[in-house]
Amino acid sequence: MKIIIGGVGEVGFHLAKLLSNEMNDIVIMDMDKDKLALIENSLDVMAYRGDITSFKALREVGANNADMFISVTHLQNTNITSASIAKDMGAKRTLARISNPEFLYKENQFWIDKMGIDALISPEKLAADEIYSLVQQSAFNAMHPFANGQLFLVGTVLDEDCRILDKRFKDMYLTTKGGKENLFTPIAIIRSNDKGEYETIIPEDNTDFRINDHVYFIVKKTGILEIYKILGKKQEYFKNIIVLGGGSIGVKTSKILKENKHNVKLIEIDRSKAFDLADELNNILIINGDGRDGELLIEEGISDSDAFIAVTGSSETNIMSCLLAKSRGVKKTIALVENIDYIHLSQEVGINAFINKKLLTADSIFRYIRQGSVIDVTGISDLDAEVLEFKIHDNSEIAYKKVSDFPFSDGTIIAGIVRKNEGFIPTLDFEIQPNDHVVVFTKANLISKVTKYFK
Repeated sequence: MKIIIGGVGEVGFHLAKLLSNEMNDIVIMDMDKDKLALIENSLDVMAYRGDITSFKALREVGANNADMFISVTHLQNTNITSASIAKDMGAKRTLARISNPEFLYKENQFWIDKMGIDALISPEKLAADEIYSLVQQSAFNAMHPFANGQLFLVGTVLDEDCRILDKRFKDMYLTTKGGKENLFTPIAIIRSNDKGEYETIIPEDNTDFRINDHVYFIVKKTGILEIYKILGKKQEYFKNIIVLGGGSIGVKTSKILKENKHNVKLIEIDRSKAFDLADELNNILIINGDGRDGELLIEEGISDSDAFIAVTGSSETNIMSCLLAKSRGVKKTIALVENIDYIHLSQEVGINAFINKKLLTADSIFRYIRQGSVIDVTGISDLDAEVLEFKIHDNSEIAYKKVSDFPFSDGTIIAGIVRKNEGFIPTLDFEIQPNDHVVVFTKANLISKVTKYFK
């Protein structure tokens, strides 16, 4: 498959990394020669320096015979223009990253089709939806549904109340109904070693669980309450929520929360923008102020708030304000962190969850490209791995085989199976059938091999 990516920012880089693992013919275009040199040295892709809205440049990279043209620069109009030109030249499918939500409205679909764009991706909408999901599940700092919500990927940090501390994987209580049904299984543990370095552990029988481990699980829909018990936590409803940052993500998040009966206060530092938001969001209290100002937060009732969500354009501001909110007793803090290097830091210092819209965007685009056997995919930001959902066909290599027959024993786990809209955490003798949906955890360097096995 020939794929052209316009834009070499973090979205473009992460997307190229995912796709290059599958041995695709990848061309990435940008005007920044330094970034192009970095990506060409890091990945097996072809880098081309040029304007993605240039007819000449698009002809030279072969947009006319591209299977997919993806434009993911931070400029919406550039993305739409280049995708439209590429489609007109002959690209089979085109996708553009946007920021204006109006492009997603059904009544405007006619104009998008007329421009020749097959799909639009809004990082801001993806981030807002992710934040809302995290607000609904109080114990988790990562959550993604698979197979219409029959299985979930969840992440959490183990604290002193966790009931599996110092237990081995094989001894961990994972069942209900008299021990007849597994409700969830851990797929990865991120642990800080004695040198302060992070290591990734794929759980085996003798793997133990320690305080401050960051553990990812695949959970059955019916196992969500049980995993709360295992973690020593209670499901809490966050009624009062403060959102910091009146940008696109802050506004979208506030609207979603208000529509779902939460009490929302939105803090915006820019006075003019705050007044505009007050006119636009007349059912949400808008506060003009600096979210890093402790006195302001106290005045606005931070101690009575259940959750604090920081989504300004500054990762540092988001982290600092979440720390301040946490010190005032807020139960859950969520920070937008654009700098991936801050992700581990934010968890170390006590922030409950982070959002990286660029990784969300790349995963969403990857899901669109891999239509077919791959139904869904989500990345695990802390490590170089993905969780994929496959639909099994009659001619799939794994059809009619047992989980124990799966050949990738190192770095890959068949963690969940959905059959006839019922989720299972499979044992080794579970036989996979056509039409099953199989959820697989795999390290990024194995994606291409694993995907071929499920075709």
